[in-house]
Amino acid sequence: MSDYQKIVVGTDGSKSSLLAVERAAKIAAAFDATLIIGCAYYENKDEASQTLRQDSVTILGDDTAQKNLAAGEEAARKAGATKVEQAVRPGTPVEALMAIVNESNADLLVVGNRGINSLTGRLLGSVPADVARQSDCDVMIVHTVS
Repeated sequence: MSDYQKIVVGTDGSKSSLLAVERAAKIAAAFDATLIIGCAYYENKDEASQTLRQDSVTILGDDTAQKNLAAGEEAARKAGATKVEQAVRPGTPVEALMAIVNESNADLLVVGNRGINSLTGRLLGSVPADVARQSDCDVMIVHTVS
């Protein structure tokens, strides 16, 4: 296994996602890696309602996403990360995270476990399970909710 150079972590502004950001930041600090905090957003209510999932927070508009990223960066820096970048993409959380991972050639993707054990998550999929299946890099699912 080689050292991680680029780590992507997703946030939706929730307490659960900020726990994943903190864990990713600690790993980034240990490896002196770049931490890229990503956030997805829906451009309008119709798009959000068509793709709404129980395990994801609906973020309408780029402004809310930018606020979530700022909170994520603050948490990451408090946890010890020094090389922090932000990335925001329209679309579902899975689409956005996979785009960020692929564009940045990330070595590790960190996500929280929210939704993975729910009935809906088991039947329809969840963000953590879907990115784990689609990702070409290592995926770490952080236990952020019971």
